[in-house]
Amino acid sequence: MTTSVDSHLARVRAVSGRLPVATDALIVVFIVALGLLHGPGSRFGESGWIWTIGLALPLLKRRRWPVAVFAVIALIAFAQWATGARAFGDAALLVALYTVAASRPLRITAAAAAVLEIGIVLAVATWASDAGLNAFIALSALATTAAVTGINVRHRRALLESLHERAAQLEHERDQQGHLSAAAERSRIAREMHDIVAHNLSVMIALADGASYAVHDEPDRAAAAMSTASRTGRQALTEMRRLLGVLREGPDPGALAPQPGLGQIDELIEQVRAAGLPVSHVQVGTPTDAVPAGFELAAYRIVQEALTNTLKHAGTGAEAVVALAWEPNRLRVDVWDSGTASAASPVEGGGLRGMRERAAVYDGVVEVGPSEQGGWRVRTELLLDRAAAETPA
Repeated sequence: MTTSVDSHLARVRAVSGRLPVATDALIVVFIVALGLLHGPGSRFGESGWIWTIGLALPLLKRRRWPVAVFAVIALIAFAQWATGARAFGDAALLVALYTVAASRPLRITAAAAAVLEIGIVLAVATWASDAGLNAFIALSALATTAAVTGINVRHRRALLESLHERAAQLEHERDQQGHLSAAAERSRIAREMHDIVAHNLSVMIALADGASYAVHDEPDRAAAAMSTASRTGRQALTEMRRLLGVLREGPDPGALAPQPGLGQIDELIEQVRAAGLPVSHVQVGTPTDAVPAGFELAAYRIVQEALTNTLKHAGTGAEAVVALAWEPNRLRVDVWDSGTASAASPVEGGGLRGMRERAAVYDGVVEVGPSEQGGWRVRTELLLDRAAAETPA
């Protein structure tokens, strides 16, 4: 039964919310109609319906000015009591009290309820002195019901508003998180694209230049250089297609090859040597624990970018050294070349910024500048502590 009543009340509230003016007008008509039924010849007297109309009409503005409407109706009811007239329109006070309780704080509701209780005492003392206690209890119960119902409606509305605000906030946070994730993914793909394109194009340019110099005197070396350039270009194109495929359709586990790591450093160095840059490789120590794949990729890309800058800026006759030194929970990466410092100093752009971003993921730092022995040095330190939680390579 309680569920059925709540269901009917919910439907009434829904209709009232959609058609507020029509609902208020219907309430006024209902009160006036009942007042007319208790017209001449009834205990309300001939003037009762006039007071009923005066008491009910202010309810048309109860939603806009609930406190003012309650005060006006209370004043009209007091004037009615002072003249000794009786009218059914006093029921409008219950509707006005409900509206105040449903839209205003508790202290204002308490004040309105106190005013109504004073009116009840005056009415009972004047018109129901024979059954004063019973009449007082009945009318007070009606007033209490109207106030409590209004307070419950106000709390329900506040709860619904807070839930809507919370849902909107969560949706906003979800959108923001999506934007941040998308920005981070774009940044990651941009770094990968830069590393792939810059390195492979630098190698291809160096090979093409070497082939153009040797095409007449040493055609075999020129052909080998062009073959290497072609192979390098195909490799770069394959990696670019793979990244673009991830960007368009998402990763395909069957089509993606493993990301390069420290095991491919030798292949990277051989590729750079084929482009005409002598490179020495030195490794000291071994890692004490399993190295995560992301950690290896960061180290590989840093070496790749450093050698790419050497190819582009070190000048002819330069040599390079790649040194990897393992220490407990860290890896030191040094890439040094013998080019002149002014020629080997790359502009602070996407490549160096990408190296620093990769190192920062593992609480590392990248130092770039002229070497004490001449030439240019890229010195990097990566910490394994932060990488320990990742999937090992």
